Amino acid sequence: MTTTYPSPPATLEVTAVLHALADPVRLHLVRQLREADGAIACGRFDTTVAKSTLSHHFKILREAGVIATHREGGNAFNVLRTEEMDAAFPGLLNAIFP
Repeated sequence: MTTTYPSPPATLEVTAVLHALADPVRLHLVRQLREADGAIACGRFDTTVAKSTLSHHFKILREAGVIATHREGGNAFNVLRTEEMDAAFPGLLNAIFP
């Protein structure tokens, strides 16, 4: 069974996106998503933070519209909303991750 988390906002707000990307842990998560070929399961990220802390960071990124999350079975998968980010803030991701 596949379930989807609440949809990210249709319109990305610059303050929410910049707040989400300002944290070093979240920036590291977004970097991994940017380098990935597709969605990454929550448990597959290269990080040392606790699972509950990681969930908090994913929530911040999801609510800002930076990522989208869906669940398949017992796994939650995250994907970077590259097209939406590039449309709302052209060049931002390229500037952050050259």
